[in-house]
Amino acid sequence: MNRNKSKSRADRTMPMVHPNAAAIDIGATMHMAAVRADRAPEPVRSFGTFTADLHRLVDWFTECGVETVVMESTSVYWIPIFELLDAPGFTVFLVNARDAKHVPGRKTDVSDAQWLQRLHSFGLLRASFRPKGQIAEVRAYVRQRERLLEYTTGNTPGNVCGR
Repeated sequence: MNRNKSKSRADRTMPMVHPNAAAIDIGATMHMAAVRADRAPEPVRSFGTFTADLHRLVDWFTECGVETVVMESTSVYWIPIFELLDAPGFTVFLVNARDAKHVPGRKTDVSDAQWLQRLHSFGLLRASFRPKGQIAEVRAYVRQRERLLEYTTGNTPGNVCGR
């Protein structure tokens, strides 16, 4: 069977769960963001990781009518953009990179951001647990306290003997 015919048939029969979805492929120095092709003349854009760049990304999603955003969890680079998107009311899905890669049908010529956007629009990605409000705040304090204790005792993760 011709792959193109199969693909177009699947697009018509699979219900779109999140029609106003966007995606971000998180990186250390650059984030690639994607919206549906009918939302912008340039549906995939790159943004830097400085605060001004992240605000431009949030503004672009607002202009494109985005309501929900999916991003892969990569180290700690996702935290600032997650918080900036969460504050004005975007529904933000943080997904494990392994989950996105295990979905069949990935095309090599499609950018990761476009692929994530497509999977999310059809509801094929599961959000990781992310506590809200005071619970998240307390967890951040506990982690910081643990780090400070490790540094003062010399028991850093790379220093097994404590010397």
